[in-house]
Amino acid sequence: MIRVVGFCCVISFFFGCSDNSSTEKDPQVWPESFGFGRDATTDEIASKDIDIGPDGTGLLHEGKGKASFGAIVYQQKCATCHGVYGTDGPYGALVTDVSDTTSSKKTVGNYWPYATTLYDYINRAMPFDKPGSLTAEEVFHLTAFILYSNRIIDSTTVIDSKTLPAIIMPARKMIVPEVK
Repeated sequence: MIRVVGFCCVISFFFGCSDNSSTEKDPQVWPESFGFGRDATTDEIASKDIDIGPDGTGLLHEGKGKASFGAIVYQQKCATCHGVYGTDGPYGALVTDVSDTTSSKKTVGNYWPYATTLYDYINRAMPFDKPGSLTAEEVFHLTAFILYSNRIIDSTTVIDSKTLPAIIMPARKMIVPEVK
C-alpha cells in the first residue's frame, strides 16, 4: 500500500532515530506499520502514474502533433535553454547528426532509443522552470518538432498516441533487451 506521509515525519524518523545504544531494538525486525501517514487515495496514485512505456503503454493523452506547430512552441518555451535550433544553448543539445552514435554529444537523435521516452520526458519535466505545465497537444507538437529536427520523421508526419510508439529511433539498435 502506498502511504502519504508528512516530510517532517520522514526526516525525523531517518535522522532522529540513529541512537546506536545497546538498548536499541534489532534493526532487522521492522514493525508492520510505523503508525504515521495515511493510505493514498486512488486519485492521488493516478495523478502520479504518468509514465509511458516504449510500446506506448500509459500514453492515454488525446491530441496530435506536427513539427510546424512544434517549432512555434519550441521557440516560446524551449529555445532559451536549448538554443534556437536545439544544437546549442546553456543546457543540453537536443539535435545532432543521427548517424553519429559514437559522439560524446548524446542527443535525442543519436542516443534515445524510444520516441515515447521523448514525449514522457517533455511531459514530466519540461520546461525546466515550469515542469508539467505543457498541454498534451503542446507536448505532441514539441515531440514532433524535435524528431523532425533530428531527421527521424518528415515535416508532414502527424504523431499521436498510436503513431508515436511506431517510430523507430536510430539508437534503438544500441539497446540490448534483458534476457529472462
